[in-house]
Amino acid sequence: MGTGPESAEADTGPPAVPLLEPREGVPSVIASAAALDRVVAAFAAGTGPVAVDAERASGYRYGQRAYLIQLRREGAGTALIDPTACPDLSALDAALAGTEMVLHAANQDLPCLAEVGLVPRRLFDTELAGRLLGYPRVGLGSMVENVLGFLLEKGYSAADWSTRPLPDDWLRYAALDVELLVELRDSLQEELETAGKLEWALEEFAAILATPPKPPRPDPWRRTSGIHRVRNRRALATVREVWTARDKIARERDLSPGRVLQDAAIIELAQKSPKTPTELQALPTMRGRGARRHQSAWLRAVARARDLADRALPESNLPGDGPPPAHRWADRDPEAAKRLTAARAVVAALADEHSMPSENLVQPDSVRRLAWTPPDESSPSAIGATLRDLGARSWQVQLTAQPIAKAFLRLETKGEL
Repeated sequence: MGTGPESAEADTGPPAVPLLEPREGVPSVIASAAALDRVVAAFAAGTGPVAVDAERASGYRYGQRAYLIQLRREGAGTALIDPTACPDLSALDAALAGTEMVLHAANQDLPCLAEVGLVPRRLFDTELAGRLLGYPRVGLGSMVENVLGFLLEKGYSAADWSTRPLPDDWLRYAALDVELLVELRDSLQEELETAGKLEWALEEFAAILATPPKPPRPDPWRRTSGIHRVRNRRALATVREVWTARDKIARERDLSPGRVLQDAAIIELAQKSPKTPTELQALPTMRGRGARRHQSAWLRAVARARDLADRALPESNLPGDGPPPAHRWADRDPEAAKRLTAARAVVAALADEHSMPSENLVQPDSVRRLAWTPPDESSPSAIGATLRDLGARSWQVQLTAQPIAKAFLRLETKGEL
């Protein structure tokens, strides 16, 4: 039973049916080379797209690697693979090389799938399809309910999937996550075709696969929550030294950094700069057993920051590679501020017209960069070329270049630029 995004909120049809059990039951976890060989053969002989999902242990373990990978294909059924026992899925990847893989929120899972050698060549992202179609809620559970009329159990999404053995209830949940993913894909493709958006979606899916992995951040410690409260460079050095010490411990112990030491504790150490165990233990954020376990490491990190020469202290702010924050534009470049207001209004109106979020029509960062550093002339071709350089896809350029160019030209005609 399909319901479009406009009718999903006002659906007065029968209530969604709870999906409680996979069609073929919960399969055994694949944890041996022989069992994996059988899965490879079964999926190679199957037909149609392959539904793929991965479960991580975010908040529990260091990094974002997968601890369970789920697949389903017509003719092959569902497979639950333990990637800690079967860390090389290159044979499965080769068997599925020409097959479309269906994922929900693909950007979340593609990195951990690549780590084990599973790399889609063709992709259908059901979350992104839902965004392009204007669904107000695009989580997997909401999409399955609104499009297919079934309720998924979502209680274990934040569980510690590094647990072994995995409980039966968790495995049932994991199998159900791919149970209807291909059916969801088929329904969404029909809706995309009807809405005239299928080519847009295919461009978006191809762009996801073509985008290289993000390079490591130059100063990842600057992402510490609450760092805006740190007011001087020596305190910033303390954040850097404690963050680095925490990261080393977390990596060695394979723990999420937040389970070793919370960000709030790093900020308090930077603000108070304790010199002794007594001073450290008096801090409210250091009263937990986890924080105290490595107190000597934190004190050494604080001491290193205290002893640094001034020239070795980090700068308060790193120079950005893009425009300044938009709230400063009116003072720094009033013309750019007017272009930004005009471009945002155009994008918002077009997104509303085509029933999708503005950020899926044009990335907000691209709009800011275009307004801050526009091309020499405000023609549709020049605006379009700039948007392409900023990563916009052809369909996005076709929809937005001319209206944005007209908006910029109106400002010039009025003498506001």
